[in-house]
Amino acid sequence: MPQPHPATRLVFVYGTLRAGGSNDIRRYTPTPAAVGEGTVNGLLYDLGAYPGCVLGGSQPVRGEIYAVAPAVEAALDRLEEVGADDSGEYMRREVDVLSNAGPVRCLVYEIHPSRIAGRPVIASGDWFARGLPDSKT
Repeated sequence: MPQPHPATRLVFVYGTLRAGGSNDIRRYTPTPAAVGEGTVNGLLYDLGAYPGCVLGGSQPVRGEIYAVAPAVEAALDRLEEVGADDSGEYMRREVDVLSNAGPVRCLVYEIHPSRIAGRPVIASGDWFARGLPDSKT
């Protein structure tokens, strides 16, 4: 797996920030560099217009890995409404993401637990395949 420039960070995106999503990460400047696909263990919740992932467990959540510049990381923090004290809509986490080349350390935006009450789990673990019965992607 290619190593990002030292001024960049790897970020794992699993919802609307994926390529083709309504918040496609590639719209940011400087343009994030696609590193590959990956999975992280967690539960993916359908929050309506976007998903939220709760990390942990054994269910794979599918997504994409990008190398992002500090300016893009700051923009993502604003989009995800990250609070300095973990009180925002999403919380920043550093976790190992399983890629084709093995585990890589990535920033992942985890949904705050208060936001998932009564929300359905996306059984496939894939935001783009939600609502498709028995989807195998």
